[in-house]
Amino acid sequence: MSIDYKVVEKGQPGIVGGGEKKFYASIAYGKEAPVDELVKLIEKFSALSESDIRGVIYALENVTQDLLAQGRIVRLEKLGSFYPAISSRGEAAPDEVSSNSIRRVSVNYRPGKRILSALRDAGFHKISQATENAQPAPAQP
Repeated sequence: MSIDYKVVEKGQPGIVGGGEKKFYASIAYGKEAPVDELVKLIEKFSALSESDIRGVIYALENVTQDLLAQGRIVRLEKLGSFYPAISSRGEAAPDEVSSNSIRRVSVNYRPGKRILSALRDAGFHKISQATENAQPAPAQP
């Protein structure tokens, strides 16, 4: 298995006209793996039925969102951890900081060692512009 990448040209940020342009490697995302595909793949490694697996996946989604909404870290052992994060506006004094200071809320993911190892060991495969143009553009992760 390998991860496909493409070559992209990028200019220097903040410089009108892009300044000096350089070429970088960028992942060429493949098509998404929806729940249906996950269920079929998990079925091969499990004695559970398709409906049981689908139920567990949906329950995991629901429980994860509830725990994150409580400010909890959701640790899925080898898969990694999900944790809530906020970004706020700076205030002049501590008593001025309130929930109105919060500008953005997001979820961060920290992969487990096994996931990181799998990515490091996957290897990489450079694709040509022609190959890239033939593939539909996937949704960004």
